[in-house]
Amino acid sequence: MRVKAVPEPPESLETVEAARRAVPLVPGTEDDCCARIMDRIDLGARDEARVWLTFLRGLGLVREGPNGFVRTRASIDLSSSFQEGIYGAAELIEFLDDTQKPVSEATAMTQVRIPEWERRRYQDPESAWGKRVRSILEWLVLLGEARRTDDGYVRD
Repeated sequence: MRVKAVPEPPESLETVEAARRAVPLVPGTEDDCCARIMDRIDLGARDEARVWLTFLRGLGLVREGPNGFVRTRASIDLSSSFQEGIYGAAELIEFLDDTQKPVSEATAMTQVRIPEWERRRYQDPESAWGKRVRSILEWLVLLGEARRTDDGYVRD
């Protein structure tokens, strides 16, 4: 399952591990996990923490069971997990690979299909998804899968 939740990229990948460690090894409620994530990575709103919790689940760092959320113990490759678990990431990497030249955020946006129910959910779905695409591109930079240039994003 791929998730659509993509938080703003942090300054370093250490933040991902800090958020992961905020989720307990024994099942915790969503409220408890969000409060712990907010505290550990200094978020200002519970909604931001919920996005992080879903994002961590997409990466395979957290799983949801019948009794709540738990941190996984598995060692994962963040880049691979990002491509496999985050909606739009694999498509953007493939597009960057095929293009082999810098791509603007607007051009990248044309490569991600906005699900129909998401089009009905937002008054301006292109704007909402444009932010998501920008975040995915910035995560790709943070993960070393792309780099930002004056002309856009490119894979090396």
